Amino acid sequence: MTDAKKLEQERLQRLLLSVSEDRDRSAFQALFLHFAPRLKGYLQRGGADPDVAEEVTQQAMINVWRKAGQFDPNKAAATTWVFAIARNARIDHLRRQNRPEPDQDDPAFQRAPEPPATERIAQEQEAARLRAAVGRLPEEQQAVLQKAFFEGKAHGAVAAELDVPLGTVKSRIRLALRRIRSELGEPE
Repeated sequence: MTDAKKLEQERLQRLLLSVSEDRDRSAFQALFLHFAPRLKGYLQRGGADPDVAEEVTQQAMINVWRKAGQFDPNKAAATTWVFAIARNARIDHLRRQNRPEPDQDDPAFQRAPEPPATERIAQEQEAARLRAAVGRLPEEQQAVLQKAFFEGKAHGAVAAELDVPLGTVKSRIRLALRRIRSELGEPE
């Protein structure tokens, strides 16, 4: 490396450290004036059209400002670091461009059809029967069902909250479900 190039690298490193440590806008402006045309040329040589190269250069320089605190002169020269950021910005841009558009005809985007009125009425009647059956359970069984099924708590957490043994919680749940099935006329 010639002395002139070495001095230029040291100057760029000082500018980048000024941006990193002091958020120095004039140092960033100097970095921008130095790197922006070089980055744009690099991106165009890599196949980007001028508008895309300009956009990616802008994003890369924004990233240089944002990530200046991550620059470590012991790991890379300022030029290497800035060009790596530009390369990554180009990759990000290409990924965004190559992301497929969602197909609005995809069944995942379609709303499920409303069930027929008779089915909704049957579901509501079944839910009412279930609520009534739960309401007729002893309070202890209602409490464990409420916590285990409606609040989504683990059996151990229910036992701790109600201050009863884990086996008692499991027995109450089993007895409650058996009783509800019996009332609803379901086989056990």
